[in-house]
Amino acid sequence: MIRQALQPHVDQPRPTVRPAQQAPDRQRQRRDKWRFPIDRRSGIVPQMHWEWPTIVIFLLGIVNFALNRAVFDSRHPLFSRLPRASQRLGSRAALASEFAVLFFALLLSVNGWPRFVWAYLVYTLLNGVAAWLILARKV
Repeated sequence: MIRQALQPHVDQPRPTVRPAQQAPDRQRQRRDKWRFPIDRRSGIVPQMHWEWPTIVIFLLGIVNFALNRAVFDSRHPLFSRLPRASQRLGSRAALASEFAVLFFALLLSVNGWPRFVWAYLVYTLLNGVAAWLILARKV
């Protein structure tokens, strides 16, 4: 009985289709009002795989965090001169700044700057040299 009520009668004309109810392929595409000129670089720059730079930067970030932790746990005489509160605050600030650098490096590599991995590699090498100098007590 419900099915009969939903079916149209044969003698009724079919409803006309309004332009707003047409298929989606006939509708005009609306331009995005938040599109910036820098977003157009994807058409100019060839598509690159962003997976490997992101993975490499992530792994280098782990290395940087490990170097940071090793330096602060080394009990270097330079750190022993500082008050305990300054040591704690300094290590937390260093970890926060290291996280910020890693975050923005990953953000740049994912958003169309895959060659930024080389800059982050140089940054990690400089961190490694500085950590070696501190851990080997050269400084």
